[in-house]
Amino acid sequence: MKKLIPAYVRVPVIFFAVFGAMEYFIDSGDKPAFIKFPMVSVFLFVFLFLLTAIEITMSAVDTITYQLLSEEQKLKLEEANSLGLKEKEWFKNLIKSLTNTVPLENEGELLLEHDYDGIKELDNNLPPWWVYSFYACIVFALIYMVRFELLGADNQEMELKKEVTQAKIDIAEYMKTAPDLMDEKTVVLLTEPADLAAGKEIFTTNCAACHRADAGGQIGPNLTDVNWILGGGIKNLFHTITNGGRDGKGMIAWKGTLKPKEIQHVASYILSLQGSNPKDPKAPDGEVWVDENAPKTVALSTEVKK
Repeated sequence: MKKLIPAYVRVPVIFFAVFGAMEYFIDSGDKPAFIKFPMVSVFLFVFLFLLTAIEITMSAVDTITYQLLSEEQKLKLEEANSLGLKEKEWFKNLIKSLTNTVPLENEGELLLEHDYDGIKELDNNLPPWWVYSFYACIVFALIYMVRFELLGADNQEMELKKEVTQAKIDIAEYMKTAPDLMDEKTVVLLTEPADLAAGKEIFTTNCAACHRADAGGQIGPNLTDVNWILGGGIKNLFHTITNGGRDGKGMIAWKGTLKPKEIQHVASYILSLQGSNPKDPKAPDGEVWVDENAPKTVALSTEVKK
């Protein structure tokens, strides 16, 4: 492995593998772990120091061990290494194709003529991986310019604005039908028999003790006439059941006991009892409530009926 992967590759790979593992397993929120937790930085520094020290020590041990070998042992070792290198010829070819380097023994062919105080310069070729990356950047820049500057595609800021706008629309649409996010502004009257049956069950369990099973009124007011203390209609009734009656007296708030969907069911059931004329109803409380949004003919007919 040491012959296959040099130390200047092994050390960074091992270090960043440990660094990545720590960042993954340590929950540091929106900041890197080595910034939020100083001891992580200390650990990484000590780890890198030990890793480098181990590589230097192993290299020194290998050098000293080689010097202590006899000529015969050195020859056998070199033969073994040459066999191993032949087996790994594919790796050498791969590195050569990526770097386009010239062997050390042929560096004289790359020397330039000029000389600066005894310092000579090699005319090395750029590594193919770097050249290809440069060409890829040029192609990317051309595509980017054509798409965003000539064709007028949305940039990141515009995409964000559109996504935020669409998200607000989606949230508003969801809240219109989400049973647990319903309020007096979004609630609608239910008229299906199954919904009214569910509302009746809730009414019988929670409301009949004060309003009677037929909603004719007992401790609480009569719910079958057109008089309302806090306003009639599905929205007012939903609000009253949710938040309770008048301060200091009246009905308690049911928002901690019933879910918004359940309050919608029971409110719709109560409104379905309008005009049911139960036996011996309680005297009207409050004022006659007329739905301002209802057609005028309906409002007039209600008043005449009253």
